[in-house]
Amino acid sequence: MPRPPSANVLTGKRVYKHKYHSDGTLARHKACWVVRGYSQCHGVDYDETFSPVVKPATIRTVLSIVCSRSWPIHQLDVKNTFLHAILDETVYCDQPAGFVDPSTLDNVCLLRKSLYGLKQAPRAWYKRFSNYLSSTGFVASASHTSLFVYKYGDSVAYLLLFVNDIVLTASTPTLLRRITDRLHSEFAMTDLGDLHYFLGISVQRSTDGLHLSQRQYAVDLL
Repeated sequence: MPRPPSANVLTGKRVYKHKYHSDGTLARHKACWVVRGYSQCHGVDYDETFSPVVKPATIRTVLSIVCSRSWPIHQLDVKNTFLHAILDETVYCDQPAGFVDPSTLDNVCLLRKSLYGLKQAPRAWYKRFSNYLSSTGFVASASHTSLFVYKYGDSVAYLLLFVNDIVLTASTPTLLRRITDRLHSEFAMTDLGDLHYFLGISVQRSTDGLHLSQRQYAVDLL
């Protein structure tokens, strides 16, 4: 669209990074277009930015329930997390390098969905995800809004959210699979199977329960 007069138009750049497996080996190369959110103006192209994340105490509580009740527990990873979020504000950015229309060099992009680098991106994603969960019967915990609880008759499920990382447990494998399928139908994500690595914590299940370790985190610090 034509550049609006006096509009705050964000610039951007490509960012390259490496993604690693839990054992520290290279998983893949990743590239994304990131806008320079530091040039945003409060009250103009962003407002609230706070986004809740799951607390360690809540993680331990859910894992204790999993151990005591022998529930299945899976880990899921949302792909291109912030790109799922819908923006409420009017945000403009330059045409990305490599995708500039030579016939309209002065045109800019009006963002309808979030991009990495925007100040409100984490909050917009949380709002998008929590609204969808609410439509499926989940309720955010009153004491911790990154813990979502599903109850229907004797069926119970708990979902923990930390940006793009999700831990999901349910009272039956059937319920867990049904919830996972619904999430897949709405968001691009990967089911990583049984929980084994979350927020720098390695998780190993045995007949004695769950063994938590941060060995890899300690090695990385060395």
